[in-house]
Amino acid sequence: MQVPASDPSLYPVTPDGRYFVVRGRLWRRSDPLLGDAERGHLVNRLMTARRAIAAAKHSGDTLAERAARAEVDRTKRALGERGPVWWDDGTPDYNRHMARTTPYAQWYAAQAIAPSDPHSP
Repeated sequence: MQVPASDPSLYPVTPDGRYFVVRGRLWRRSDPLLGDAERGHLVNRLMTARRAIAAAKHSGDTLAERAARAEVDRTKRALGERGPVWWDDGTPDYNRHMARTTPYAQWYAAQAIAPSDPHSP
């Protein structure tokens, strides 16, 4: 079973489910309306493109690296992680913003003071 990068046990997810937080930065989650099969296909495509970037860097092939980076971008857009937002309520996109400088600041501050050990009082 694949554990998504936005698994709340690994990274906090905003209450509206739009972002997960890594080192204080918001990252847009995939469109929840994507079906499991489509999401799985896109994630596989994304991982293939990321491996292609590494291989191109290792071999010094700048054209291949550029093509692989373009594929990563296309795939992330298809997943809804980049490009137009997948929600329709007019809320702006805070992708890649520091959580502390967004409307999620109070929520994020509360995450920082929450105990990290689920067994602690």
